[in-house]
Amino acid sequence: MSLNIWRDGIHLDFMQTIQNGWRSVTERVNNLFARSYDRAWSLESALMLLVAIGVGTLTGFGVALFRLTLDALFKFNFGTVAELMPWAVLALPALGGLITAVWMRIVTRRFETGLGVAGIMEAVALHDGRIGLRGSIARVIGAILTIGFGGASGPEDPSVQIGSTIGSLIGERSKLAKQRVKTLVGCGAAAGLSAAFNAPITGVFFSIEIILGGISGISTAWIILAAVAGSVASQSILGSAPAFQIPQYELRTPWELLLYLVLGIVAALVAVAYVFLLERIEAWFEAWKFTEWLKPAMGGLLVGLLGYFGSTAILGPGYSSIGVVLEGSVSGGAFFLFSLVVLKLIATPLTIGSGGQGGLFAPALFLGAMLGAGFGMVASTLFGSNIAPPPAYGLVGMGAVLAGAIRAPITGLLLPFEMTHDYRIILPLMFAVVVSTLLAQFLKPESVYTFKLKQRGVAIQKPQDPNLMRALTIEQAMTSFQDLIILHVDDPIGRLTEAFETSSNHGFLVSRVGGELYGVVTMSDMTRRLAEHNKVETIGEMTTQNVITVYPDETLEDALRQMTVMDIGHLPVVERRNPKRILGLLRRGDIVRAYGSAMIEKQHREHIHDRLRMQAVVRTELMQVSLTESDNAAGKRIRELDLPQECVIVAVQRGDQTIVPRGDTELQSGDRLVALGTPVVYSKFLQILHTGPNT
Repeated sequence: MSLNIWRDGIHLDFMQTIQNGWRSVTERVNNLFARSYDRAWSLESALMLLVAIGVGTLTGFGVALFRLTLDALFKFNFGTVAELMPWAVLALPALGGLITAVWMRIVTRRFETGLGVAGIMEAVALHDGRIGLRGSIARVIGAILTIGFGGASGPEDPSVQIGSTIGSLIGERSKLAKQRVKTLVGCGAAAGLSAAFNAPITGVFFSIEIILGGISGISTAWIILAAVAGSVASQSILGSAPAFQIPQYELRTPWELLLYLVLGIVAALVAVAYVFLLERIEAWFEAWKFTEWLKPAMGGLLVGLLGYFGSTAILGPGYSSIGVVLEGSVSGGAFFLFSLVVLKLIATPLTIGSGGQGGLFAPALFLGAMLGAGFGMVASTLFGSNIAPPPAYGLVGMGAVLAGAIRAPITGLLLPFEMTHDYRIILPLMFAVVVSTLLAQFLKPESVYTFKLKQRGVAIQKPQDPNLMRALTIEQAMTSFQDLIILHVDDPIGRLTEAFETSSNHGFLVSRVGGELYGVVTMSDMTRRLAEHNKVETIGEMTTQNVITVYPDETLEDALRQMTVMDIGHLPVVERRNPKRILGLLRRGDIVRAYGSAMIEKQHREHIHDRLRMQAVVRTELMQVSLTESDNAAGKRIRELDLPQECVIVAVQRGDQTIVPRGDTELQSGDRLVALGTPVVYSKFLQILHTGPNT
């Protein structure tokens, strides 16, 4: 009987423990959920979620309409007109360039080359995500005209333009905060690329890597939802089939990675050549003394010549050619594919550099597919069936050239992976993409998007943490070991007294044999111990051994929190691997100095940012020039200098005085002039100031 009671008691205690434990767990989960709900699911967050889905849906439908119109025009021109009149291949790209130029001039009231993704990056960085509707409509329709008539550019960038513009307009019309508008621009960009390729994951990372330059928190969820919504909306019209039908491939042997290493290197060289030719051919057209709005027609004529005497595969988006190569049914050999790489490397810069519209994304994929498949053919000739077939190398080449051209390795990695839905290709793809990105970045820092911004004086900065205390590390603020007075545990009291007298410090680190941290001794420690004991011989007898230490990679916010909680003014900095090894000492004064320096640097960056913003808005640059006695302008009035109309002196700094200049303002030696002008007149402006106009 007693045994049964004992068993029942155990049973009751056990059940009570389970119930209490379950109640405690549920309470903690509910509290955590409530806190997360309050933080993440505020009314604003819920509205942003709905708005992001709306942006994605509208973008998906917009991209589908854009693609249907573009495909119909291209099919008509090169499936009907070119079939009846083969010589039309020569004239169609030129006609498309002429119509595009006239359209852009009518709508934008000036000749303007479309910036595409680069312009969206600039809008996010310098204009709080504001994207003009007129310019966006002009560029999207201009892309239809350029590509539909055979221009060698791609439709993905206009698709991103559609989504980004929708996100910007909705954000602005809803009077949302600047950061929310930027996020909606990112949502639209992700949805645009997702709709173009049926690749929502790639769209998300493209938006984060290229458009926004990085993002965190719940905003990522909004971008993901927008990408999914955009992909679903476009699929409802265009169908759910992937952009390319690709067989499954795999890595045959680990030694094959050496071939993918070589492919990554070659892909980087092609990507760098792509950026270089875009930059040089555009500069050539800008310097060419010819009627501006006729330049796209001339560029189109040259592209038509390449297509007629070379191959029509380079005209338009090139999707059908990419599909043929990836299916392994290409009729030409490696030399033919390499020739397509050369032709496309010239045709796309001619199209974009002359003023045609369209994107740079699809041409990079074309280059990679042809390069990789040609490389695979050569490798198959050497190694036979021991390696993967040429289409596998074409697929990897697509990701490698794309990543090297746009400097977005995750995007270059994910796009081919999403198109194949096959994990077995991921290893060689990762290898080639990383090699291509690193080598391309080393050879030419600017990408196909940022080189144009650099020419305009626009520097895209990555988002910085607004909390400087969280952005600064202890290592950046601490007093290093070499600059410290380190006392030894066996040093006499006189050494401590001397240290206090010769420095302004109120505490010192104390080490033991071997240089390891023993503790910290402060002036209050010395006063207290001398009052408690009549005889104290060594510093170690009054040292506080139980001290709080910090690591150099922790933030100043963490260190300041420790100081506040424990009411201390200094923290020993030690090595993580060996917590007894002293690296430095962090004092409150160190934190104040580091924070002040960071604030000054931040204000300097903001000043530069505002200057770039103004330059981007008015399409000019600020120029600062100092005058000397030998300069032509010294001693003359401004009206006497005959400055170019595109340049104006906006301020004269004379010592501590700033003068707003007039025509009769006399310039003096030592004056610092601040002028506003277009880059093309900069050299002429300097010549007039220094040596005179006729030198």
